[in-house]
Amino acid sequence: MSLTIRLHIAPYKTLNLSDINKTKISSFSTRIRPKPIYHSNSLIHFVYDKPKMLDSSNPVESSIPSIKSSLIEPDGGALVDLVVPESERGARALEAESMPKVRLTKIDVEWVHVISEGWASPLTGFMRENEYLQSLHFNSLRMADGTVVNMSLPIVLAIDDETKERIGSSKNVGLVASDGDLIGILRSIEIYKHNKEERIARTWGTTAPGLPYVEECITSAGNWLIGGDLEVLKPIKYNDGLDHYRLSAQQLRKEFDNRQADAVFAFQLRNPVHNGHALLMNDTRRRLLEMGYKNPILLLHPLGGFTKADDVPLDVRMEQHSKVLEDGVLDPKTTIVSIFPSPMHYAGPTEVQWHAKARINAGANFYIVGRDPAGMGHPTEKRDLYDPDHGKKVLSMAPGLEKLNILPFRVAAYDTVAKKMAFFDPSRSQDFLFISGTKVCTKSDSSVISISTVGSECGIIRQHHVLELMNC
Repeated sequence: MSLTIRLHIAPYKTLNLSDINKTKISSFSTRIRPKPIYHSNSLIHFVYDKPKMLDSSNPVESSIPSIKSSLIEPDGGALVDLVVPESERGARALEAESMPKVRLTKIDVEWVHVISEGWASPLTGFMRENEYLQSLHFNSLRMADGTVVNMSLPIVLAIDDETKERIGSSKNVGLVASDGDLIGILRSIEIYKHNKEERIARTWGTTAPGLPYVEECITSAGNWLIGGDLEVLKPIKYNDGLDHYRLSAQQLRKEFDNRQADAVFAFQLRNPVHNGHALLMNDTRRRLLEMGYKNPILLLHPLGGFTKADDVPLDVRMEQHSKVLEDGVLDPKTTIVSIFPSPMHYAGPTEVQWHAKARINAGANFYIVGRDPAGMGHPTEKRDLYDPDHGKKVLSMAPGLEKLNILPFRVAAYDTVAKKMAFFDPSRSQDFLFISGTKVCTKSDSSVISISTVGSECGIIRQHHVLELMNC
Protein backbone atom coordinates (compact mmCIF):
# COMPACT_ATOMS: atom_id res chain seq x y z
CA MET A 1 0.00 0.00 0.00
CA SER A 2 1.30 3.46 -0.81
CA LEU A 3 0.04 6.99 -0.35
CA THR A 4 0.95 10.27 -1.99
CA ILE A 5 0.66 13.92 -1.02
CA ARG A 6 -0.01 16.13 -4.01
CA LEU A 7 2.09 19.24 -3.52
CA HIS A 8 3.24 22.18 -5.56
CA ILE A 9 6.50 23.62 -4.27
CA ALA A 10 7.07 27.21 -5.24
CA PRO A 11 10.35 27.53 -7.21
CA TYR A 12 11.85 30.06 -4.80
CA LYS A 13 11.62 27.71 -1.81
CA THR A 14 14.45 25.31 -1.07
CA LEU A 15 14.46 22.56 1.49
CA ASN A 16 17.39 21.30 3.47
CA LEU A 17 15.88 18.40 5.34
CA SER A 18 19.23 17.39 6.79
CA ASP A 19 19.00 20.42 9.07
CA ILE A 20 15.96 19.06 10.87
CA ASN A 21 16.87 17.93 14.36
CA LYS A 22 16.62 14.15 14.73
CA THR A 23 17.37 13.82 18.41
CA LYS A 24 15.97 10.93 20.36
CA ILE A 25 12.37 11.12 21.58
CA SER A 26 12.14 11.80 25.29
CA SER A 27 10.48 9.30 27.60
CA PHE A 28 6.80 9.84 28.25
CA SER A 29 4.43 9.20 31.11
CA THR A 30 0.82 8.31 30.34
CA ARG A 31 -0.25 11.22 32.51
CA ILE A 32 -0.18 14.36 30.38
CA ARG A 33 2.08 17.05 31.80
CA PRO A 34 -0.07 20.00 32.91
CA LYS A 35 2.59 22.72 33.03
CA PRO A 36 3.13 25.14 30.11
CA ILE A 37 5.51 23.44 27.69
CA TYR A 38 5.64 25.64 24.61
CA HIS A 39 8.56 27.29 22.91
CA SER A 40 8.81 28.66 19.39
CA ASN A 41 9.65 26.31 16.56
CA SER A 42 10.93 27.10 13.07
CA LEU A 43 8.07 26.12 10.79
CA ILE A 44 8.46 24.85 7.25
CA HIS A 45 5.35 25.46 5.17
CA PHE A 46 4.49 24.70 1.61
CA VAL A 47 2.27 26.10 -1.13
CA TYR A 48 -0.37 23.56 -2.13
CA ASP A 49 -2.29 23.34 -5.39
CA LYS A 50 -5.53 22.33 -3.71
CA PRO A 51 -6.92 20.53 -0.67
CA LYS A 52 -5.78 16.92 -0.53
CA MET A 53 -7.63 13.77 0.42
CA LEU A 54 -5.14 10.92 0.66
CA ASP A 55 -6.41 7.63 -0.68
CA SER A 56 -4.50 4.38 -0.99
CA SER A 57 -6.17 3.74 -4.36
CA ASN A 58 -4.33 6.65 -6.00
CA PRO A 59 -1.22 5.64 -8.01
CA VAL A 60 2.15 6.93 -6.88
CA GLU A 61 3.38 9.78 -9.06
CA SER A 62 7.16 9.59 -9.27
CA SER A 63 7.45 13.26 -10.20
CA ILE A 64 6.17 14.34 -6.79
CA PRO A 65 8.97 14.54 -4.19
CA SER A 66 8.74 12.91 -0.78
CA ILE A 67 8.24 15.78 1.67
CA LYS A 68 8.89 15.90 5.39
CA SER A 69 7.43 18.82 7.28
CA SER A 70 7.62 20.20 10.78
CA LEU A 71 4.58 21.82 12.37
CA ILE A 72 2.49 23.85 9.94
CA GLU A 73 1.68 27.48 10.62
CA PRO A 74 -1.52 28.40 12.47
CA ASP A 75 -4.16 30.27 10.52
CA GLY A 76 -3.15 33.90 10.15
CA GLY A 77 0.53 33.04 10.71
CA ALA A 78 0.57 33.53 14.50
CA LEU A 79 -1.30 31.68 17.23
CA VAL A 80 -3.71 33.92 19.14
CA ASP A 81 -3.22 34.07 22.92
CA LEU A 82 -5.74 36.28 24.71
CA VAL A 83 -4.92 35.49 28.35
CA VAL A 84 -3.80 38.63 30.20
CA PRO A 85 -0.24 38.38 31.60
CA GLU A 86 -0.29 37.63 35.32
CA SER A 87 1.40 40.95 36.21
CA GLU A 88 -1.49 42.89 34.60
CA ARG A 89 -4.47 40.89 35.86
CA GLY A 90 -5.14 42.93 38.99
CA ALA A 91 -5.35 46.22 37.06
CA ARG A 92 -7.53 44.71 34.33
CA ALA A 93 -9.89 43.18 36.88
CA LEU A 94 -10.23 46.50 38.66
CA GLU A 95 -10.99 48.18 35.33
CA ALA A 96 -13.58 45.55 34.44
CA GLU A 97 -15.45 46.05 37.71
CA SER A 98 -16.57 49.48 36.53
CA MET A 99 -17.90 48.22 33.19
CA PRO A 100 -21.43 47.02 32.34
CA LYS A 101 -21.56 43.24 32.77
CA VAL A 102 -22.60 40.44 30.41
CA ARG A 103 -23.42 37.18 32.17
CA LEU A 104 -22.14 34.06 30.40
CA THR A 105 -23.72 30.63 30.21
CA LYS A 106 -21.61 27.50 30.73
CA ILE A 107 -21.31 27.09 26.96
CA ASP A 108 -20.36 30.75 26.51
CA VAL A 109 -17.45 30.12 28.90
CA GLU A 110 -16.40 27.13 26.76
CA TRP A 111 -16.27 29.45 23.75
CA VAL A 112 -14.22 31.98 25.76
CA HIS A 113 -11.81 29.11 26.45
CA VAL A 114 -11.67 28.18 22.75
CA ILE A 115 -11.05 31.74 21.55
CA SER A 116 -8.54 32.65 24.26
CA GLU A 117 -6.21 29.71 23.49
CA GLY A 118 -6.12 30.34 19.75
CA TRP A 119 -8.14 27.35 18.53
CA ALA A 120 -10.10 29.81 16.37
CA SER A 121 -7.03 31.82 15.24
CA PRO A 122 -6.95 34.42 13.77
CA LEU A 123 -10.23 35.28 15.57
CA THR A 124 -9.50 37.59 18.52
CA GLY A 125 -12.91 37.67 20.17
CA PHE A 126 -16.59 36.98 19.70
CA MET A 127 -17.53 37.79 16.11
CA ARG A 128 -18.61 41.23 15.01
CA GLU A 129 -21.25 41.39 12.29
CA ASN A 130 -18.92 41.33 9.26
CA GLU A 131 -17.13 38.24 10.62
CA TYR A 132 -20.44 36.61 11.52
CA LEU A 133 -21.86 37.09 8.01
CA GLN A 134 -18.72 35.74 6.36
CA SER A 135 -18.75 32.69 8.62
CA LEU A 136 -22.47 32.09 8.18
CA HIS A 137 -22.60 32.49 4.40
CA PHE A 138 -19.07 31.59 3.21
CA ASN A 139 -17.75 29.30 5.98
CA SER A 140 -14.56 31.38 5.90
CA LEU A 141 -13.00 34.75 6.70
CA ARG A 142 -11.01 36.94 4.33
CA MET A 143 -7.94 38.48 5.92
CA ALA A 144 -6.67 42.01 5.29
CA ASP A 145 -4.02 40.66 2.93
CA GLY A 146 -6.63 38.84 0.86
CA THR A 147 -5.92 35.33 2.13
CA VAL A 148 -8.80 33.14 3.26
CA VAL A 149 -9.01 31.09 6.48
CA ASN A 150 -11.70 28.57 7.24
CA MET A 151 -14.31 29.54 9.84
CA SER A 152 -17.37 27.39 9.29
CA LEU A 153 -19.16 27.95 12.61
CA PRO A 154 -20.25 31.37 13.90
CA ILE A 155 -18.60 31.95 17.29
CA VAL A 156 -20.93 34.50 18.81
CA LEU A 157 -22.24 35.79 22.14
CA ALA A 158 -25.97 36.42 22.52
CA ILE A 159 -27.49 39.02 24.86
CA ASP A 160 -31.10 39.94 25.66
CA ASP A 161 -32.87 43.29 25.42
CA GLU A 162 -32.28 44.12 29.08
CA THR A 163 -28.52 43.57 28.81
CA LYS A 164 -28.38 45.61 25.61
CA GLU A 165 -30.14 48.49 27.32
CA ARG A 166 -27.83 48.26 30.34
CA ILE A 167 -24.75 48.43 28.11
CA GLY A 168 -26.05 51.55 26.42
CA SER A 169 -23.27 53.49 24.70
CA SER A 170 -20.41 51.76 26.54
CA LYS A 171 -17.58 50.56 24.33
CA ASN A 172 -16.33 47.86 26.67
CA VAL A 173 -18.08 45.25 28.85
CA GLY A 174 -17.03 42.85 31.58
CA LEU A 175 -17.79 39.14 31.17
CA VAL A 176 -18.91 37.19 34.23
CA ALA A 177 -19.64 33.50 34.72
CA SER A 178 -22.98 32.25 36.05
CA ASP A 179 -21.54 32.26 39.60
CA GLY A 180 -20.56 35.92 39.27
CA ASP A 181 -16.82 35.40 38.84
CA LEU A 182 -15.21 37.91 36.49
CA ILE A 183 -13.91 36.05 33.42
CA GLY A 184 -12.71 38.76 31.08
CA ILE A 185 -13.34 41.90 29.06
CA LEU A 186 -14.84 42.46 25.62
CA ARG A 187 -13.51 45.69 24.09
CA SER A 188 -14.61 47.90 21.18
CA ILE A 189 -17.92 46.11 21.12
CA GLU A 190 -20.47 45.94 18.35
CA ILE A 191 -24.09 44.89 18.95
CA TYR A 192 -26.19 43.59 16.08
CA LYS A 193 -29.38 41.63 15.44
CA HIS A 194 -29.50 37.90 16.19
CA ASN A 195 -31.58 36.37 13.40
CA LYS A 196 -31.97 32.93 14.93
CA GLU A 197 -33.84 31.29 12.07
CA GLU A 198 -31.21 32.31 9.53
CA ARG A 199 -28.39 31.16 11.81
CA ILE A 200 -30.00 27.79 12.45
CA ALA A 201 -30.97 27.13 8.83
CA ARG A 202 -27.56 27.97 7.42
CA THR A 203 -25.58 26.13 10.11
CA TRP A 204 -27.64 22.93 10.27
CA GLY A 205 -29.46 22.96 6.93
CA THR A 206 -32.76 22.51 8.76
CA THR A 207 -34.92 24.24 11.35
CA ALA A 208 -36.49 20.98 12.53
CA PRO A 209 -37.14 20.90 16.28
CA GLY A 210 -34.88 18.80 18.47
CA LEU A 211 -31.40 19.93 17.42
CA PRO A 212 -29.42 19.62 20.69
CA TYR A 213 -27.23 22.73 20.44
CA VAL A 214 -30.12 24.84 19.16
CA GLU A 215 -32.37 23.85 22.05
CA GLU A 216 -29.58 24.33 24.58
CA CYS A 217 -28.03 27.56 23.30
CA ILE A 218 -30.04 29.37 20.65
CA THR A 219 -33.80 29.04 21.11
CA SER A 220 -33.82 30.74 24.50
CA ALA A 221 -30.89 33.08 23.75
CA GLY A 222 -31.26 36.83 23.39
CA ASN A 223 -32.23 38.69 20.23
CA TRP A 224 -28.87 40.44 19.94
CA LEU A 225 -25.27 39.39 19.34
CA ILE A 226 -22.32 41.26 20.83
CA GLY A 227 -18.85 41.06 19.31
CA GLY A 228 -15.51 42.57 20.24
CA ASP A 229 -11.89 41.96 21.17
CA LEU A 230 -11.52 39.49 24.03
CA GLU A 231 -9.20 39.65 27.02
CA VAL A 232 -9.31 36.73 29.48
CA LEU A 233 -8.15 37.51 33.01
CA LYS A 234 -6.72 34.07 33.69
CA PRO A 235 -6.67 30.64 32.00
CA ILE A 236 -10.05 28.89 32.02
CA LYS A 237 -10.13 25.99 34.49
CA TYR A 238 -12.98 23.61 35.29
CA ASN A 239 -11.64 22.02 38.50
CA ASP A 240 -13.16 18.68 37.52
CA GLY A 241 -10.02 16.58 37.85
CA LEU A 242 -9.40 16.74 34.09
CA ASP A 243 -7.67 20.11 33.68
CA HIS A 244 -4.28 18.40 33.23
CA TYR A 245 -5.65 16.92 30.00
CA ARG A 246 -6.68 20.33 28.63
CA LEU A 247 -3.51 21.25 26.79
CA SER A 248 -3.72 24.50 24.89
CA ALA A 249 -2.79 24.75 21.21
CA GLN A 250 0.52 26.30 22.33
CA GLN A 251 1.24 23.46 24.77
CA LEU A 252 0.48 20.84 22.13
CA ARG A 253 2.81 22.52 19.65
CA LYS A 254 5.55 22.47 22.26
CA GLU A 255 4.96 18.77 23.00
CA PHE A 256 5.03 17.87 19.29
CA ASP A 257 8.28 19.81 19.04
CA ASN A 258 9.72 18.04 22.10
CA ARG A 259 8.99 14.67 20.48
CA GLN A 260 10.56 15.70 17.18
CA ALA A 261 7.33 15.07 15.25
CA ASP A 262 7.67 15.33 11.49
CA ALA A 263 3.93 14.73 11.04
CA VAL A 264 0.94 15.11 13.36
CA PHE A 265 -2.31 13.27 12.65
CA ALA A 266 -5.41 14.19 14.64
CA PHE A 267 -8.41 12.04 15.49
CA GLN A 268 -11.48 13.34 17.34
CA LEU A 269 -13.96 11.27 19.34
CA ARG A 270 -16.96 12.20 21.42
CA ASN A 271 -17.49 8.61 22.61
CA PRO A 272 -15.16 5.85 23.91
CA VAL A 273 -12.39 4.32 21.81
CA HIS A 274 -13.18 0.85 20.51
CA ASN A 275 -10.99 -1.69 18.69
CA GLY A 276 -12.05 -0.36 15.30
CA HIS A 277 -10.76 3.10 16.21
CA ALA A 278 -7.50 1.64 17.52
CA LEU A 279 -7.03 -0.37 14.33
CA LEU A 280 -7.59 2.76 12.26
CA MET A 281 -5.18 4.94 14.26
CA ASN A 282 -2.39 2.36 14.28
CA ASP A 283 -2.87 1.72 10.58
CA THR A 284 -2.71 5.47 9.86
CA ARG A 285 0.67 5.67 11.57
CA ARG A 286 1.87 2.70 9.50
CA ARG A 287 0.71 4.44 6.31
CA LEU A 288 2.55 7.64 7.23
CA LEU A 289 5.74 5.68 7.93
CA GLU A 290 5.39 4.08 4.49
CA MET A 291 5.16 7.58 3.01
CA GLY A 292 8.59 8.35 4.44
CA TYR A 293 7.79 10.14 7.69
CA LYS A 294 10.10 9.09 10.51
CA ASN A 295 8.10 10.05 13.59
CA PRO A 296 4.39 10.71 13.05
CA ILE A 297 2.61 11.57 16.30
CA LEU A 298 -1.07 10.86 16.98
CA LEU A 299 -3.18 13.56 18.62
CA LEU A 300 -6.11 11.66 20.14
CA HIS A 301 -8.30 14.65 20.83
CA PRO A 302 -11.72 13.92 22.36
CA LEU A 303 -14.21 16.75 22.36
CA GLY A 304 -14.67 18.17 25.85
CA GLY A 305 -17.34 20.86 25.57
CA PHE A 306 -21.12 20.57 25.40
CA THR A 307 -22.44 17.23 24.13
CA LYS A 308 -25.96 15.87 23.92
CA ALA A 309 -27.43 13.94 26.82
CA ASP A 310 -26.96 10.44 25.37
CA ASP A 311 -23.24 10.84 24.63
CA VAL A 312 -20.82 9.28 27.11
CA PRO A 313 -19.77 11.72 29.88
CA LEU A 314 -16.32 13.26 29.52
CA ASP A 315 -14.84 11.86 32.74
CA VAL A 316 -15.78 8.31 31.71
CA ARG A 317 -14.28 8.78 28.26
CA MET A 318 -11.03 10.15 29.64
CA GLU A 319 -10.67 7.28 32.09
CA GLN A 320 -11.06 4.84 29.23
CA HIS A 321 -8.67 6.79 26.97
CA SER A 322 -6.06 6.69 29.73
CA LYS A 323 -6.49 2.93 30.04
CA VAL A 324 -5.96 2.51 26.30
CA LEU A 325 -2.50 4.06 26.69
CA GLU A 326 -1.75 2.20 29.91
CA ASP A 327 -2.48 -1.14 28.24
CA GLY A 328 -0.39 -0.28 25.18
CA VAL A 329 -3.26 -0.49 22.71
CA LEU A 330 -1.91 2.86 21.52
CA ASP A 331 1.78 3.59 22.01
CA PRO A 332 2.26 6.32 24.69
CA LYS A 333 5.52 7.40 23.02
CA THR A 334 3.73 8.31 19.79
CA THR A 335 0.32 9.34 21.16
CA ILE A 336 -0.86 12.46 22.98
CA VAL A 337 -4.30 12.41 24.59
CA SER A 338 -5.73 15.87 25.21
CA ILE A 339 -9.19 17.43 25.57
CA PHE A 340 -10.46 19.72 22.81
CA PRO A 341 -12.53 22.37 24.68
CA SER A 342 -15.06 23.15 21.95
CA PRO A 343 -18.81 22.63 22.38
CA MET A 344 -20.45 20.21 19.92
CA HIS A 345 -23.00 21.43 17.36
CA TYR A 346 -23.81 18.15 15.54
CA ALA A 347 -23.83 20.18 12.31
CA GLY A 348 -22.26 17.59 10.03
CA PRO A 349 -20.20 18.83 7.04
CA THR A 350 -20.39 22.41 8.30
CA GLU A 351 -19.01 21.56 11.73
CA VAL A 352 -16.34 19.09 10.61
CA GLN A 353 -14.56 22.00 8.91
CA TRP A 354 -14.30 23.70 12.31
CA HIS A 355 -12.92 20.54 13.89
CA ALA A 356 -10.24 20.27 11.20
CA LYS A 357 -9.37 23.99 11.21
CA ALA A 358 -8.87 24.03 14.98
CA ARG A 359 -6.36 21.15 14.77
CA ILE A 360 -4.33 23.10 12.19
CA ASN A 361 -3.85 25.74 14.87
CA ALA A 362 -2.50 23.06 17.21
CA GLY A 363 0.04 21.95 14.58
CA ALA A 364 -1.70 18.96 12.95
CA ASN A 365 -1.11 18.52 9.24
CA PHE A 366 -3.17 15.33 8.85
CA TYR A 367 -6.79 14.89 9.92
CA ILE A 368 -8.64 11.57 10.07
CA VAL A 369 -12.26 11.90 8.98
CA GLY A 370 -14.81 9.14 9.32
CA ARG A 371 -18.33 8.28 8.34
CA ASP A 372 -20.87 11.03 9.05
CA PRO A 373 -18.44 13.25 11.02
CA ALA A 374 -20.18 15.57 13.50
CA GLY A 375 -23.48 14.07 12.37
CA MET A 376 -26.49 12.67 14.17
CA GLY A 377 -29.85 11.14 13.44
CA HIS A 378 -32.54 13.44 12.12
CA PRO A 379 -34.39 14.82 15.16
CA THR A 380 -37.89 14.03 13.80
CA GLU A 381 -37.36 11.36 11.12
CA LYS A 382 -35.76 7.91 11.10
CA ARG A 383 -32.72 8.75 8.97
CA ASP A 384 -29.33 10.39 9.18
CA LEU A 385 -29.47 14.18 9.23
CA TYR A 386 -26.56 14.35 6.75
CA ASP A 387 -25.22 12.16 3.96
CA PRO A 388 -22.55 10.01 5.67
CA ASP A 389 -19.97 10.69 2.91
CA HIS A 390 -20.42 14.44 2.61
CA GLY A 391 -18.16 15.34 5.53
CA LYS A 392 -14.98 13.92 4.01
CA LYS A 393 -15.91 15.29 0.56
CA VAL A 394 -16.48 18.78 1.94
CA LEU A 395 -13.16 18.69 3.82
CA SER A 396 -11.30 17.90 0.60
CA MET A 397 -12.74 21.05 -1.03
CA ALA A 398 -13.23 23.51 1.85
CA PRO A 399 -11.71 26.99 1.44
CA GLY A 400 -8.94 27.72 3.91
CA LEU A 401 -8.07 24.06 4.57
CA GLU A 402 -5.65 23.67 1.66
CA LYS A 403 -2.64 22.97 3.85
CA LEU A 404 -4.36 20.12 5.69
CA ASN A 405 -4.08 16.52 4.45
CA ILE A 406 -7.36 14.62 4.78
CA LEU A 407 -7.19 10.93 5.71
CA PRO A 408 -10.56 9.23 5.05
CA PHE A 409 -11.72 6.56 7.47
CA ARG A 410 -11.09 2.99 6.39
CA VAL A 411 -14.21 1.09 7.43
CA ALA A 412 -13.54 -1.33 10.28
CA ALA A 413 -15.89 -3.98 11.61
CA TYR A 414 -15.81 -7.13 13.74
CA ASP A 415 -14.57 -10.07 11.68
CA THR A 416 -16.54 -13.05 12.97
CA VAL A 417 -14.12 -15.49 11.30
CA ALA A 418 -10.91 -13.96 12.65
CA LYS A 419 -12.74 -13.00 15.86
CA LYS A 420 -11.23 -9.50 15.96
CA MET A 421 -11.70 -6.04 14.50
CA ALA A 422 -10.49 -5.81 10.89
CA PHE A 423 -10.90 -3.61 7.86
CA PHE A 424 -14.10 -4.45 6.04
CA ASP A 425 -13.77 -6.84 3.08
CA PRO A 426 -16.80 -6.42 0.77
CA SER A 427 -16.09 -9.81 -0.87
CA ARG A 428 -17.20 -11.53 2.35
CA SER A 429 -19.50 -8.92 3.84
CA GLN A 430 -21.54 -11.60 5.62
CA ASP A 431 -18.60 -12.23 7.97
CA PHE A 432 -18.57 -8.70 9.44
CA LEU A 433 -20.55 -7.10 12.24
CA PHE A 434 -20.64 -3.31 12.42
CA ILE A 435 -20.55 -1.30 15.65
CA SER A 436 -20.96 2.42 16.08
CA GLY A 437 -19.29 4.82 18.47
CA THR A 438 -22.28 4.50 20.80
CA LYS A 439 -22.65 0.71 20.80
CA VAL A 440 -20.21 -1.06 23.07
CA CYS A 441 -19.93 -3.96 25.44
CA THR A 442 -18.16 -4.59 28.70
CA LYS A 443 -17.47 -7.60 30.88
CA SER A 444 -18.85 -8.56 34.24
CA ASP A 445 -18.03 -11.89 35.90
CA SER A 446 -16.82 -13.34 32.57
CA SER A 447 -20.19 -12.72 30.90
CA VAL A 448 -20.72 -10.13 28.18
CA ILE A 449 -23.21 -7.34 28.80
CA SER A 450 -24.56 -5.73 25.64
CA ILE A 451 -25.20 -2.00 25.88
CA SER A 452 -27.12 -0.56 22.96
CA THR A 453 -26.97 3.10 23.96
CA VAL A 454 -24.11 4.13 26.19
CA GLY A 455 -25.74 7.30 27.46
CA SER A 456 -28.74 5.47 28.89
CA GLU A 457 -26.56 2.95 30.73
CA CYS A 458 -24.04 5.25 32.38
CA GLY A 459 -24.45 3.41 35.68
CA ILE A 460 -23.07 0.23 34.13
CA ILE A 461 -20.39 2.14 32.28
CA ARG A 462 -19.21 3.89 35.44
CA GLN A 463 -19.25 0.69 37.48
CA HIS A 464 -16.88 -1.06 35.08
CA HIS A 465 -14.97 2.10 34.15
CA VAL A 466 -15.18 1.17 30.46
CA LEU A 467 -11.71 -0.28 30.91
CA GLU A 468 -12.38 -3.56 29.14
CA LEU A 469 -14.09 -1.88 26.21
CA MET A 470 -11.24 -2.66 23.86
CA ASN A 471 -11.99 -6.40 24.08
CA CYS A 472 -15.39 -6.03 22.44
